[in-house]
Amino acid sequence: MSQRVTSRSSRTSLLRNRAAVVAAGLGASVVLGAGVAAAADTSAASSASTAVQAQAATQAKAAKAADAAKAAKAAAAKKAAAAKKAAAEKKAASWVDPVAKYRLSASFAQAGGMWQSTHSGQDFAVPSGTNVMAAHGGTVVKAGGNGAGDGPAYGNAIVIKHGNGTYSQYAHLSRIDVQVGQVVKTGQHIAESGNTGNSSGPHLHFEIRTTPNYGSAVDPVKFLRAKGVTV
Repeated sequence: MSQRVTSRSSRTSLLRNRAAVVAAGLGASVVLGAGVAAAADTSAASSASTAVQAQAATQAKAAKAADAAKAAKAAAAKKAAAAKKAAAEKKAASWVDPVAKYRLSASFAQAGGMWQSTHSGQDFAVPSGTNVMAAHGGTVVKAGGNGAGDGPAYGNAIVIKHGNGTYSQYAHLSRIDVQVGQVVKTGQHIAESGNTGNSSGPHLHFEIRTTPNYGSAVDPVKFLRAKGVTV
């Protein structure tokens, strides 16, 4: 009797131990599973955060590039508008200086030994070979040596007929690039400055006349300023 009780008690104890071990194993599994799940959640959250940051960085970069492109486009448009305005102003200009960069030397009606009585025009001191432009649109009526017919003192010269009985003359030229009968526009290249004829140094002699011939000159600086030209 005693042995049976003891045997049953031993079996019962063994079963309880096994149950405890199984329960402990299950608990460990649950805890481990929870840890793995938590780790997975943390990893997923981290990945999502990285993706959001990457997307934000890409969007910021794209926005910066778009702003730069917009600024470049605006700058280009501004530059084009300025160039268009300058071209329009130049095109609309009624009269212009016959040379772009110069120093005024002998002036109109100035006395001196370089001319017969008084100076008949305005001298623009420039190096030989400087671009000479038509001060206004018109038709070339004189071009050549010997002052284009006005005398050797002028050297190589050109006379252009404009509207309203006005003529412009360009003298002491080193090169003539137009011919009689040619129609020229305001600011168009017509010659190169020089030191031909009765000249003490390279310059452009410029006159405004009421006829194509010598002796009909008026003050060219006063005339150009009245036309809005800064001389």
